[in-house]
Amino acid sequence: MKTTVEIPDPLYRQIKARAALKGQTVRTYLTDALKDKIKSEAKNRNKKPGWLKLAGGLPDKAVREIQDIIDEEFSKIDPVEWK
Repeated sequence: MKTTVEIPDPLYRQIKARAALKGQTVRTYLTDALKDKIKSEAKNRNKKPGWLKLAGGLPDKAVREIQDIIDEEFSKIDPVEWK
């Protein structure tokens, strides 16, 4: 499938240079980079939160509930006051 994506000029120059160093086309380089990104995100999505290492094995539902509470509380923090 063809699509149009706007990439800032400085970033495109870096992409083009890195692709050339690898002997790849920009298209192949970007395709590989996007595949790696998707794979990384899928891998990270399946990771349990770091706090769970301390809490031991809990059912997935309990983990989600606790993480939701943590996320909600952290969203209340004012970054300016945090400093």
